[in-house]
Amino acid sequence: MQINVITDWKQVIEQQKTLPYWVNLETIVDKSYSNSIVYPKQENIFKCFNYFNIKDTKVVILGQDPYPTPGDANGLAFSVDRNYNLPHSLQNIFYELQTDLKINRSMGNLEDWAKQGVLLLNTALTFSKSNSNFMSLWRPFTENIIKYIDQNIDGVVFVLWGNFAKQFEFLIKNNARYIIKSGHPSFANIHKLFFNTKPFSKTNRLLEQLKRKPINW
Repeated sequence: MQINVITDWKQVIEQQKTLPYWVNLETIVDKSYSNSIVYPKQENIFKCFNYFNIKDTKVVILGQDPYPTPGDANGLAFSVDRNYNLPHSLQNIFYELQTDLKINRSMGNLEDWAKQGVLLLNTALTFSKSNSNFMSLWRPFTENIIKYIDQNIDGVVFVLWGNFAKQFEFLIKNNARYIIKSGHPSFANIHKLFFNTKPFSKTNRLLEQLKRKPINW
């Protein structure tokens, strides 16, 4: 796998290559890109780590896996490069943003969030319709990243959307007071489990309490 990371996150990812799970993960991911359609583009697998150094991490938004529709996944959880025909999950996120903070947003590319220290991390960094094992294959990597953040950075807000994301809550110990969780921003039970949960204002309030600059959502 290409680790195209220009921040000091690259050191953390390179350390993962020394662990037993990595050989199997890398072999299967590389083979999948050669033999089938995989999202995002291979050079964007680790893109979410490219916008800030480790110490500047403020928020971790944990998703599930990359969008399965051609042209949607861009390496940042929930983000797309276009500003039209947004995926349903992103439409719902923007609806909640408007309800929560009265911010009307149509720009689907969430790089501006990432540049402010928001790690838009999927629990699986690749998706392929021909390989249903990516969730389990990527799990050790995701677990290690979350543990690293929790053990090395104080005052990080973790936003867990959906049951897959909540499976990683047990890893968050030092920052356990700063966890915001809800249902996934998909259509299933959206009104009951995601809408009106106010994740954006809650995140900013926590950051202010931590004497950290709020996110301009």
